[in-house]
Amino acid sequence: MTAHDERGSVTAEFAVALPAVLACLALCLGALHGAAQYGALAAGAAAAARLEGRGDDPAGVVPSGAVAEIEREGRTVCVRLTAAGDTVLGRIGIRLSARACALDETAVG
Repeated sequence: MTAHDERGSVTAEFAVALPAVLACLALCLGALHGAAQYGALAAGAAAAARLEGRGDDPAGVVPSGAVAEIEREGRTVCVRLTAAGDTVLGRIGIRLSARACALDETAVG
């Protein structure tokens, strides 16, 4: 083979590799976004559980786009925050949720 026969081979290899590199980059960015979103959900769930345990309204600490579920179990109150499906990870079917519990001061006699 001569150098003339290999003309364009680098371009073809680059065209094949570029989608794989872009897919890996998108997955990495999605993982970083998911970790940040989970951190916000965990912090929001802990704050909401403490507020609900004191008898205050926890709506102000719930991150935007999250759905809150409140459960009372004996002398504790638990809050589960679930990310809505309109996030980057929600579009591919991954749902994030965080749960935190606190003492229910309104039930303590």
